[in-house]
Amino acid sequence: MMKTHNCGELRLEHSGQRVTLAGWVNRRRDQGGLIFIDLRDRWGITQVVVDKENAPAAHEIADQVRNEFVIQVTGVVRQRPEGTANADLPTGQIDVYADEIAILSNAKTPPFYINREETVDEALRMRYRYLDLRRPRMQRNLVLRHRAIKFIRDWLDQKGFVEIETPILFKTTPEGARDFLVPSRLNPGKFYALPQSPQQLKQLLMVAGYERYFQIARCFRDEDLRGQRQPEFTQLDMELSFVEREDVMALNEALILALIKAVASEKELLFEPLPRIRYQDAMEQYGTDRPDLRYDLRAIDVSHIAGKSGFRVFVENVEAGKPVKVIRAPGYAAELSGTQLRKVTAELEALAREAGAKGLAYMALPAEPEGEVKGPIGKFFSVEQKLELFENVGAEAGDLLLFISDEREIVYAVIDAIRPNLAERLGLLDPNKLALCWVIDFPMFYWDEENQRWDPSQHMFTMPLPEDIPLLDTDPGAARGSQYDMVCNGHEVAGGSIRIHDRALQEKIFPLIGQTMEHAKEQFGHILEAFEYGVPPHGGIAWGLDRVVALLAGEPNIREVIAFPKTQRGTDAMAQAPSAPEPQQLEELFIQVVLPEEEQA
Repeated sequence: MMKTHNCGELRLEHSGQRVTLAGWVNRRRDQGGLIFIDLRDRWGITQVVVDKENAPAAHEIADQVRNEFVIQVTGVVRQRPEGTANADLPTGQIDVYADEIAILSNAKTPPFYINREETVDEALRMRYRYLDLRRPRMQRNLVLRHRAIKFIRDWLDQKGFVEIETPILFKTTPEGARDFLVPSRLNPGKFYALPQSPQQLKQLLMVAGYERYFQIARCFRDEDLRGQRQPEFTQLDMELSFVEREDVMALNEALILALIKAVASEKELLFEPLPRIRYQDAMEQYGTDRPDLRYDLRAIDVSHIAGKSGFRVFVENVEAGKPVKVIRAPGYAAELSGTQLRKVTAELEALAREAGAKGLAYMALPAEPEGEVKGPIGKFFSVEQKLELFENVGAEAGDLLLFISDEREIVYAVIDAIRPNLAERLGLLDPNKLALCWVIDFPMFYWDEENQRWDPSQHMFTMPLPEDIPLLDTDPGAARGSQYDMVCNGHEVAGGSIRIHDRALQEKIFPLIGQTMEHAKEQFGHILEAFEYGVPPHGGIAWGLDRVVALLAGEPNIREVIAFPKTQRGTDAMAQAPSAPEPQQLEELFIQVVLPEEEQA
């Protein structure tokens, strides 16, 4: 080995020892006869002192090094002089006095600072990702990712799970997103698909009798990207036999809580055990099926009060079956001047209009008892109606009340847009707090008006709730699936369901979602046939590991916890992928590329 210790290891007890370190020059300070070098590796930083009088050859080499040079240092560990210890550095009580230095590799000046945290253009970071990954924050993130995955593997192993790899090259089947296709040279004109998930394969492993399977699975989806999506991503994939919904949820709840305590103990868990929210309640109160529970700001239905007011829009909407909802921002009105109040409410109304609403009404409650309620709709409510309204929403002096009324789906969209915006304004988005919950009782299907069919809300293998199975014949839209989503801080971090294990029931789903049995057998014949050979009741879940690690790291974007992510355009800016293949490669695959006209020009 070219080092005896790492750069985060040395302490007072090593004083007097002769050691060899190797790493990158984090910083160099020349004070004439003394040169100080902060030497960095992934374990930490050690200060190296090079004394010209005692080690002239080493001093001459140290005079040549610059930031990010890779060097090897040999010297003696000494306690720092009194008053010079650095309490912020684990190695801050010692120095290494070097008598030998070797330059292992020179370095050009990096395009951004490695040794300090600063905002760097995203494109530049992606172009020089290998330098970006040297930064301490990124190294902490990837080490955290390693620790989290190792903990998961060990924990599941202790619970009797077997890790089994499933194929990367598989059959193209509809799973909700576009497949990445891989041409087969040995089978001209035919293609493999990269798996969107191991869904069918893990169910087949239950048919095979493994009972408890998991995999740290690479998954691929050819879809438009945003902050929390990548074309390739990592799942914790899990399937269990002889279980009901509560069994899968209880096991995964125990795992996520144990994981947080083991690798991110500085995080504050707001709920333990995790609350369970019905899908419909989540939509009514939070406007989304992935509510952020770090803050309340829930929408409260006041239709029964607003419908009796003198405000014509509310009255007509309530008569037409449209709800009137109120979001209460505690104490916010008291913080705003008149001008600020008008500006804030105008900005919030613009958000509501972007979400499809025609407008947004408000009441600003006075901070003092003798004050008047501000807002254009206050005059349409009698004193008694206002008192009833305030009691229903729990309003207090200085609160801002925001009123939303429209078609129910639009109301949901407005609530979902306004809640996080208000939370940010009120300083309620604390990344050190983790608010986990379960969302359950999802609709089994959503109606696709354009194609005149039902679409599965999760996937076609989800078991309906047992009591709702008869609804498949009479009212599919009322049937609920036996699925469950784990949500954290407004993000879905895991989702799963109990699966259909009866072929007859599975075949009943296909015509509902617009598939003929002929096409279904072509796509899923292997799993339908397997269902004829004894299938245990089973269910599972998949975690978005990138999202889980990002939340544990306090990062807003999953790219911050992936070593080599793609850009928003799905490209690798460092390696310039995707790229055009050689003509011979296309010939071997019997493929001809036809570019869009604008690219041909």
